[in-house]
Amino acid sequence: MKTFFGIFKMTAKYTWCFVIVGICMLVQIISQVSAPNLIGEFLNLVEDKIPNLIQESLKIGGLLLLVAFLQALTQGLRSYFSHVAAWCSIRDIRIRLFDHIQRLSMGFFQDKQTGQLMSRILSDTNVLELLIAHAGPEVILDILLFTVIMIILFIQNVLLALTAMLVIPMILAATFYFAKRVRPQFKAAHQKTAELMGIIQDDLSGIKEITVFNKQDYEQERVKDVSETFTRLNLSALKKSAIFHPMIGFFNQFGIALVITAGGILAASNGIRSSEIVKFVLYLNMLYTPISAFARISEDLQNALAAGERVLELFDTKSQVQEKENAVDISNVKGEIIFQDVCFAYEKDNTVLKNINLHIAPGEKIALIGATGGGKTTIASLIARFYDPSSGRITLDGHDLKDLTLHSLRENISIVLQDVFLFHGTVAENIAYGVDSPTHEDIVRAAKIANAHHFIIEMPQGYDTIIGERGLKLSGGQKQRLSIARAVLRNKPVLILDEATSAVDNTTEKLIHNAIENVIQNRTTIIIAHRLSTIRNCDKIVVIENGEIAEAGTHEELLSNPNGIYTKLNRA
Repeated sequence: MKTFFGIFKMTAKYTWCFVIVGICMLVQIISQVSAPNLIGEFLNLVEDKIPNLIQESLKIGGLLLLVAFLQALTQGLRSYFSHVAAWCSIRDIRIRLFDHIQRLSMGFFQDKQTGQLMSRILSDTNVLELLIAHAGPEVILDILLFTVIMIILFIQNVLLALTAMLVIPMILAATFYFAKRVRPQFKAAHQKTAELMGIIQDDLSGIKEITVFNKQDYEQERVKDVSETFTRLNLSALKKSAIFHPMIGFFNQFGIALVITAGGILAASNGIRSSEIVKFVLYLNMLYTPISAFARISEDLQNALAAGERVLELFDTKSQVQEKENAVDISNVKGEIIFQDVCFAYEKDNTVLKNINLHIAPGEKIALIGATGGGKTTIASLIARFYDPSSGRITLDGHDLKDLTLHSLRENISIVLQDVFLFHGTVAENIAYGVDSPTHEDIVRAAKIANAHHFIIEMPQGYDTIIGERGLKLSGGQKQRLSIARAVLRNKPVLILDEATSAVDNTTEKLIHNAIENVIQNRTTIIIAHRLSTIRNCDKIVVIENGEIAEAGTHEELLSNPNGIYTKLNRA
């Protein structure tokens, strides 16, 4: 029930639709329960052989047509407005879910496949349509109809009503047993759908690697295994359905047979008129109809609730990086960054940074060097607050990063990552991604500074060339230079270059660094590099080893120590 109410809580915006649906339900119930009464009245007239039978028959026939019209009208309106509420709610849930995922910290994404998250945003939310437009309203309608008809049956004949109720416990027991067994299988099937989407998304993104390493057969087997498990889970649920639904139908007919038998006994003793028995059976059939319908839609209901659980699980996921309620915006940033006794661990027993104390003055250019996995990129990630330190504090212009709004903090930082990500779009769109409405001249200027202009204008449509998903049409060096151009155009007081020249040749590297020298004046710059040639002119070089600051100083100061780590790296 928690999942049921949790999903419908998200549809509150469309309460007006559900009000219309509710009114239609009431009219539909009134019209439905009127029909057997009219038929019973007609049979009484026939049985009594009244003189104006034709006239009364026409009147009853007209009323039955009116009842049928009202049922058709309200059913159509109910279906339309419940679907309006469903699809509008699904749109809103998708947007909210995507926004929620975007705002989760980087730690959330470390062990998640893109395809699995896509499955929750797209496939699982789609299944919710079953709950909002079909299963939810129909369950409510069935409960109301069942209650009204039970009252009518007891008013008509208590003995026959009690007889009819004999099969209801059997139907309910079968329904709850079925629901308990089926929902875990539907949830597992949804998980396999997500896993399948994850594999396919990875394979399509890495199609070049799959081809190079001849792993097509291996990947096909992975897809086949997950697909077979998905099919097996669904077939198992369907096998239970194949037993369950005919069983419910049998119980319905068994109940009707009991009532007819009891009615026959009563009629034989002149305890009830035959027309009353017919009317009672018609109502009884209407009583079993919502029970059968509930049994029928319980499969859809369990499927939708399983999907709903997965969606709500994602909504319940909290970001490891939380913004304070009283967080403040920071402006006019000078770029002073201070690390005070900072420790950090991605996992509890895996400390990456230990007691980092580092002062970066405004406009200072510092370099972080050291072995791979030493913690250099982690330091840069902490500055952008992709993660929070396990202990210690980091300040920007004297403000603890945790006291600042995430938007204003990141609005003052430009980052060129080692693993460049480019979007499917034009060259110009990718360069301008971090800036609102830049001019074409601004984009070209940034490209020239990053030494990207010359290869861009040689492309078929120049700056309007589509570069493909993840920049598939570009070389590694070209991607890197577009990423640098993006950071240059962003023009923020803090610039982080994480292996920004790792994918360019020596000639291009020199051109880029000469150009960047013009951009980083009066700008705090953190350079993470393996190539020592790129950091000689930095104001400070910090050597990171095993998560600690081993050495710090200028190029000349560090070389003055013949046994220092930096000196040994220079000799290598």
